[in-house]
Amino acid sequence: MARRRGWGRYDYYDHYRGYYPPSRPREAKGGIKAQTQRGGFGQSWWAKRWIAVLESFDIGARLGRGRSYARRGQVTHIEIGEGTVTAKVQGSRPKSYDVVIKVATLSQADWKKLAGSLGKEALFVAKLLAGETPENIEDAFKAAGLSLFPGKGKDLVTDCSCPDWSNPCKHIAAVYYLLGEEFDRDPFLIFKLRGMTRERLIALLGAKAGARPKPKGGKAPVEEAEEATSPAEPLPAEPDAFWGTDDARGTTLGEVRIPPIAAALPKRLGSFPFWRGGEGFLDAMEGIYATASAAGLAVLLGERTGDEAGA
Repeated sequence: MARRRGWGRYDYYDHYRGYYPPSRPREAKGGIKAQTQRGGFGQSWWAKRWIAVLESFDIGARLGRGRSYARRGQVTHIEIGEGTVTAKVQGSRPKSYDVVIKVATLSQADWKKLAGSLGKEALFVAKLLAGETPENIEDAFKAAGLSLFPGKGKDLVTDCSCPDWSNPCKHIAAVYYLLGEEFDRDPFLIFKLRGMTRERLIALLGAKAGARPKPKGGKAPVEEAEEATSPAEPLPAEPDAFWGTDDARGTTLGEVRIPPIAAALPKRLGSFPFWRGGEGFLDAMEGIYATASAAGLAVLLGERTGDEAGA
């Protein structure tokens, strides 16, 4: 039976249940491996701040074992919801352990109050949309009497089905480290854990920043733009017309060459969420793109057929 625990170094039951010595976990196939194999977790300041919350609890060797679990791929599943993270971690027993991390969410009234503070700085929204969390955004939270990151024990409640009564145990720590890496990729996940999705946050900030009184006797600019929009034309049914090949016949392609930077688009998009491969996502994609570009160029120039390139 899973046991609900708050954050803290010592649990009453440790005194009676005794100390659980380190055990060797079973190999987890297809687990989520941390991209950080050496050094500290998290590159951005917001990811490091999240990790700092975990490491502020003096839990000794369990932190090291949690890092090892994250790097070995012992975490087999993570799902992030509003205020809740659920995960499965493969330990030493045949059945994986169930982990739940709950973060106190902010109320709708708090978010509306916060939007007023954030709306005063247009840079906040611009940086968030660019995949960054401006460091002084915490000042806006403080101005509204709130905090972006969990700051008190009651802000975090964890649960793990393992027999270790320490909180957090190594399984919870492993999930926590992987979340830090995921925050590097998508800073909006921090807001989601506090109860606000990316779409709703942007809409809320846009409503605050773009609110304008409706002119007398007229229509709002948005309404006028909607009425002026012409109806969309249906897509052509003919394959050649759909793909544009009928107009392209007889035209030249101009200079054709392999792009100087392999996997440029994936590199712009960033890492894949909770990557499970042994090799880093961008490293793997760079090799795939380089091989595919060379094969595609050979087919285009008639040096190889499509079947040969795919062999």
